Amino acid sequence: MRRSQWQTILLVAAALAVMTGAAAIAAGARARRGPAIGYVYPAGGRQGTTFEVALAGRFLDGVTDVVVSGEGVQATLIEHVKPLNGKQINLLRDKLKELQQKVKPVKKGKGKGVDETETAGEPETEIDLETLEKEMAEIKEKLANPKNRNRENPQLSEDVILRVKVAEDAEPCEREVRLKTALGLSNPVTFCVGQLAEYTEKEPKNKAEGTEVLSELPLVINGQIMPGDVDRFRLKLSKGTRLVMAASARELTPYLADAVPGWFQATLTLYDASGNELAYDDDYRFNPDPVLFYEIPRDGEYVLEIKDAIYRGREDFVYRIAVGELPFVTNIFPLGGRIGAKTTVEMKGWNLPVNELVVDANDKEPGILPISVRKKEMVSNRVPFAVDTLPERLEKEPNNKQAGAQKVTLPVIVNGRIDKPGDCDVFCFEGRTGDELVAEVYARRLNSPLDSVLKLTDANGHSLMTNDDHEDKGAGLTTHHADSLLSITLPANGTYYLHIGDAQTKGGQAYGYRLRISPPRPDFALRVVPSSINARAGASIPITVYPLRKDGFTGDITVTLKDAPKGFALRDNRVPAGKDQVNLMLRVPPKPMKEPVSLHLEGHAVIQGREVVRPAVPADDMEQAFIYHHLVPAKDLKVAVIGRPKPTAPGKGSNQKNVKPTPAKKRPVK
Repeated sequence: MRRSQWQTILLVAAALAVMTGAAAIAAGARARRGPAIGYVYPAGGRQGTTFEVALAGRFLDGVTDVVVSGEGVQATLIEHVKPLNGKQINLLRDKLKELQQKVKPVKKGKGKGVDETETAGEPETEIDLETLEKEMAEIKEKLANPKNRNRENPQLSEDVILRVKVAEDAEPCEREVRLKTALGLSNPVTFCVGQLAEYTEKEPKNKAEGTEVLSELPLVINGQIMPGDVDRFRLKLSKGTRLVMAASARELTPYLADAVPGWFQATLTLYDASGNELAYDDDYRFNPDPVLFYEIPRDGEYVLEIKDAIYRGREDFVYRIAVGELPFVTNIFPLGGRIGAKTTVEMKGWNLPVNELVVDANDKEPGILPISVRKKEMVSNRVPFAVDTLPERLEKEPNNKQAGAQKVTLPVIVNGRIDKPGDCDVFCFEGRTGDELVAEVYARRLNSPLDSVLKLTDANGHSLMTNDDHEDKGAGLTTHHADSLLSITLPANGTYYLHIGDAQTKGGQAYGYRLRISPPRPDFALRVVPSSINARAGASIPITVYPLRKDGFTGDITVTLKDAPKGFALRDNRVPAGKDQVNLMLRVPPKPMKEPVSLHLEGHAVIQGREVVRPAVPADDMEQAFIYHHLVPAKDLKVAVIGRPKPTAPGKGSNQKNVKPTPAKKRPVK
């Protein structure tokens, strides 16, 4: 999409959102009163380092601990700072006036030119002027705190500072960070463990000539975009460097409930030393996070710029940019393989150590696997690879028209590519009256830019069914469900033709697909919401289960706890036939638990005479741009069993700092 078109769309959408935004925010606040985190900054760190991070959120009273998924990451609470409310601000202002009156200058003695002063207290009262001035300074500092003056984003009104220690052998991957509070666990936020050196933006950052030169690449740049902000970084580069610049923004915070289009829409631009634009990107194919590739033509300084597409910004517009001669996979083929076999995968990209990879699926379950390659100590980005039990075929050209259709025997998965703009692949097969048929495309869900369209025709060329987009509620990070699906009962014996192309008539080497053509394979998947559950000891609390039914399956599903600690139980654990959402009651142990526990749920159903068991994937219901909702998967289902809250001491200030014993109280510097 052209830059001007994208900006126009965002501006119009933002204008519409303003009209309904206040009501939506109020509704969201009423819907959730539990502890919530909006962001973590910086949103990652390097193996073998110790550093501080800041989190912002709300309802974090009584925060005592940090829960990080996976092994090798330790986080310690340093402080929690909560802003003052209106009443407290007024009380402080009154107190300040009272103190100012006490130190008000008064005339001392008689006669012209006398300018000595004393405090305005009672004559007999001794007042320590130094103590008064110190107390006034502390009040002024509190009143000057931007958190107390700017309430535009109440969901980011509280600060928590952590010290994070990442072990040298910690697995480089995305983790989840939760805070443990008096009300239980917060939602999870993404935190990345990486292998590269880390750099955090410093002021001044809006003028290229004022920024530090970054010459030691590769590294990860961490920053935040505030309203109207443009961050620029000077890079010292050598001729011939095949530079990769990959931003993570929407990846860190998938959806924003009160922003349009629902995430931080980052743009990347590379300039030469004279200010000439060399490369620009506002997304990577269909992924909102931009990636730039550029081969450096000459030695010298270059400027990398990041901003929001329409100059929005606030504290939760957090980003990470991996910069350097990094291995980066742009596309693979085929996009999957058969379970029980080895598949040779062709790889394309930048700075790759190999152009082929053998994927062994002998011990895998059906689904999608992440694959990557390693170049010395650096690991490339991960790309999805699907594995299935059906027979597999490769598409063979020429098969662009019905007359030259490629013959296939069902059931089958065809691995193909829309090789060039306007290309169309056609497959033919024999069918009989009453046969049930499903044709499903996996492309966009496997990182292919293909926007597929499917059409089924009979031997005479008459169209029987067409489909462009089919929504997969299990793909929680997808906003354009571009993969196609057809489900039909064949009307007669004969030859049928299945046509696949790109809805926008685009094509190329990256436009791969997997096309399943088979009778229905009834099945289901489960999502359980939320991923952080907080319950009073001995209570029963509702959890929401979403069965994602496939290929016409409508039957009952029984949800059970797998290897749960003693005291946990599910009541009314049946998902009735045909239901796509149900609330189940989770009972927790009668005594509070010191640490949160991980629970594993699974669904059982009888399908075509055999028992099918599927894991329930934890997820969170995230709101996008005031209106849309998505089930975004989480890595872990955590449950906190808490006791009754302790009463707050009367008169205790809400701006107090809750500090664990630790010598450091220094906040991260932007």
